[in-house]
Amino acid sequence: MKTVEFEHYLNTLLKPEQIKDFCPNGLQVQGKDSINKVITGVTATQALIERAIDENADAIVVHHGYFWKNESYVIRGMKHQRIKALLMNDINLFAYHLPLDIHPEIGNNAQLASILGIDTTGPLEDGNPLSVSLQGQLKIAQSGEQFAHLISEKLARTCLHIAPENNKKIKTVAWCTGGGQNYIELAAEQGIDAFISGEISEQTTHVAKEMNIHYFAAGHHATERYGAKALAKKVVSDLSLDATFIDIDNPA
Repeated sequence: MKTVEFEHYLNTLLKPEQIKDFCPNGLQVQGKDSINKVITGVTATQALIERAIDENADAIVVHHGYFWKNESYVIRGMKHQRIKALLMNDINLFAYHLPLDIHPEIGNNAQLASILGIDTTGPLEDGNPLSVSLQGQLKIAQSGEQFAHLISEKLARTCLHIAPENNKKIKTVAWCTGGGQNYIELAAEQGIDAFISGEISEQTTHVAKEMNIHYFAAGHHATERYGAKALAKKVVSDLSLDATFIDIDNPA
């Protein structure tokens, strides 16, 4: 498949133009003109690039790419080594940040809901269909301990659980994968029972306790594995290209 055709497919699927982001979405580093083998992953680390080289991949598609807002413009050190490896091996690097969070089918938020058995009811931000935080309901109400066990089991990572003093049952849930902990206040203001994100900040604990909401920090990487994994499966299904998700583990 021509690289330009693959880029068009990804842009049509993920629609990066519809949301303002902190980095460029789409083709970030140009490689060869045609693509036969695709690797997807969470972050364009040196380890993922080396695995792509070993797999003779023509393209890498990630959630966390390069050239972030307020990042230094210079290409040296770690950034130089990564980009040098891509260029020397003629590998295309595609990155989709928020577009891969919000996609209603293969997005990180949609995939996390599916894994945890949450029925999505809509965006957390009222009137914003492109909200990076969603809300929904559990089929059966659970205690905080039960839900923490479920999250840890499904994501294969022990999550941090901050429980309100009354340790109320959980029926309604809001979530934002990755670094979405700041949405907890909005969830609490709407009377939602629990909030899930990947990362936790110092103030998140106080918000959870003082606003009477369960909070679960399940890991940035752990909550964002599943969009890239679902994307690989969709590329295979839609394009009949060889596409494989490679998980470079990260405890954070």
